[in-house]
Amino acid sequence: MTMLPGYFAKGLTTITETRFNRQQLIKLNSHLAGLTRSTHYQDALNLFDKIHCLYDDVKPDHYTLSTTLKACANLPNLEFGTKLHAYAIKSGFKAYSHVFNTLLFLYSKAHHLVSVKRFFNEINDPDVYSWTTLLSSCTKLGGIPYACEVFDRMPKKEVAVWNAMITGCVENGYEDFGFGLFKEMHFLGFKHDNYSFASVLSECSSEKLGFGRQVQALVVKTGFLVRASVVNAIITMYFNSEDVPKACQVFEEVESFVHDRITFNVMINGLMNAGRVEQALAMFREMLEACLSPSELTFVSLMSSCVCRRVGDRVYAQAVKMGFEQSTSVSNAAITMYSSCGDSNAAHIIFERLEKKDLVSWNTMVSVYAQGSSARSAVLIYMEMQRSGIEPDEFTFGSLLSCSEFLEMGEMIHALVFKNGLISRIQLSNALVSSYSKQGRMNHAYQLFQISPKNLISWNTIISGFFLNGYPALGLEQLSKLLMSNLRPNAYTLSIAMSVCASISSMSHGKQLHGYILRHNLSLETSLGNALITVYAKCGILNWCLRVFNEMIEKDTISWNALISAFAQHGEGKEAIHCFKAMKDAGRVKPDQATFTALLSACSHAGLVDDATWIFNSMVNEYGFVPRVDHFSCMVDLLGRAGYLGEAERVIESQHIEPDSNIWWTLFGACAAHSNLRLARIIAGFLLETEQNNPSVYVLLSNTYAAAGQWEEAAKVRETMKNVGAMKEPGSSWISI
Repeated sequence: MTMLPGYFAKGLTTITETRFNRQQLIKLNSHLAGLTRSTHYQDALNLFDKIHCLYDDVKPDHYTLSTTLKACANLPNLEFGTKLHAYAIKSGFKAYSHVFNTLLFLYSKAHHLVSVKRFFNEINDPDVYSWTTLLSSCTKLGGIPYACEVFDRMPKKEVAVWNAMITGCVENGYEDFGFGLFKEMHFLGFKHDNYSFASVLSECSSEKLGFGRQVQALVVKTGFLVRASVVNAIITMYFNSEDVPKACQVFEEVESFVHDRITFNVMINGLMNAGRVEQALAMFREMLEACLSPSELTFVSLMSSCVCRRVGDRVYAQAVKMGFEQSTSVSNAAITMYSSCGDSNAAHIIFERLEKKDLVSWNTMVSVYAQGSSARSAVLIYMEMQRSGIEPDEFTFGSLLSCSEFLEMGEMIHALVFKNGLISRIQLSNALVSSYSKQGRMNHAYQLFQISPKNLISWNTIISGFFLNGYPALGLEQLSKLLMSNLRPNAYTLSIAMSVCASISSMSHGKQLHGYILRHNLSLETSLGNALITVYAKCGILNWCLRVFNEMIEKDTISWNALISAFAQHGEGKEAIHCFKAMKDAGRVKPDQATFTALLSACSHAGLVDDATWIFNSMVNEYGFVPRVDHFSCMVDLLGRAGYLGEAERVIESQHIEPDSNIWWTLFGACAAHSNLRLARIIAGFLLETEQNNPSVYVLLSNTYAAAGQWEEAAKVRETMKNVGAMKEPGSSWISI
């Protein structure tokens, strides 16, 4: 056997080792790619460290580097990515397009716009992917002007680049600019693709529906109606515009093979948001029949807007059956659904069974107990959340504040908000101001209001707080300060202010607010018109009530009630009845129970027995309302004033209600006025049983005897009052002589 020369044998050994190392690296790269594809990103980073540090003969190549960078970007892990960037420069792999593009993608995913710009400028020959990544990053991270500058100086604009600009703009608050780019792209002769159409159509709402329909026509003309993403965007557009029939029509007219899982999810979500639960369930069944597997989003859509326990049970059972019981998002939706149905126990059971609870899970449970006025349970859940290592956010504390039943709890939450560095969050400061206001701690509320950032809700909260706590003048003072700021009051602000004016019968302030409304073209707001009627009624100017009412374009039930109540307050019973007849003739709005309370009150004050009887019968027979205590109270008062005490007694006894003390007192006063001793004695006995020797009962009964000329009986009642120890409160006056 001939021996090979030594140098040749050595070379052959080197070649063999190189091949082995190469094969080893290919296997490692394949494993690395598999980890990245299966979203095990941290494992991919750990494997790169192992290749780089533990294998002396196997060195990462540009494929290893780009794959690891992709995993790093999806985490994202900027610190590890910076090390990979340094390795790319050191190894010379930075020049490879798939390496520098993935580095660009990393900085984009990390929301580090400065690094995106700087690194892009270092690329010698950027390709289409580089340009689109840069433009997408700039539009998403607030660099729209820079993106426009880059876009204008691009040597060649391909469709992908146009799409990056359009999508970035419409998805980040620059819809008009994005729509303008879409039009420009069309005029310059560039052919739109499914991404162009989908990005524009999905962002169209009712304000842009005309433009969206033009784009839809272009879709049909260019043959893209067979692309599922475009169809899904058209359906989304119609749901955004609240045109549910048109969305359903698009779904039905498209060939069934175009429908994918996202199409059904869009339909289910849109129908549930529109309150069409049965249609959404039918769509879900159709999805199953089409052999398309529901996703987490399917069940989240079905349960998040569901308020029917029967339907919710069926949907959740199906989710469990299909293996979504431990899905965090599905469980969160189920918790919300059961809490909306009033079953906090079922919500708690699902929460306890959930292995991976996120911030939304904890916040949902805190909100469940807060809305159910179970402050103690809400606090206990919050404490458990803290022990689990989940940091609370503004929603957590906002929910806790909404149920702060005890003063100490509000102060404790205030301290926790301050400790967690969230006091500058405007939603939380507003919630704290509202909490202190509800507790009557206006000093604390105002101090916090002064040092906190403010939006219009902040001003509305403090104005309302002063009003509700008996400081109307201070509330109007805050309104004056609001008018001097850079914010402007809305309809709710002005409604609060007019409630303040009505409470103190301030004509001057009411007129000033009326003038402000007219100057700023807010007079069309129905709520403001209603509030103005109330203000003028409280100030006794009925002609202005009627004038405001007549100038209102849209009138609701509250508008008619306000005018009827205005007439009732000032003894204009006939005018109140005339207003009710006009309401019936208009036919646009229906009276409610408050309407009939105001009408019966007006009849009572004016002594209109026949009209009241007709109105009461109309309420029951024509409109189908079950009379309430306040309606019976008005009827008893009216009959008593008119001297029909027997009829009033029969009204009380014939109805299937438990008369409250107010009704008995009303009838008791009428007995005194009309000297009905028999009924007065019966009512006095009832009231003495229920009100524990109230001295007013003895006094009124004594006066009734006296009015009937039975002085001895009147004296006996006075003597009985002394014997039982019931003392009459002495009269007092603020007027000093």
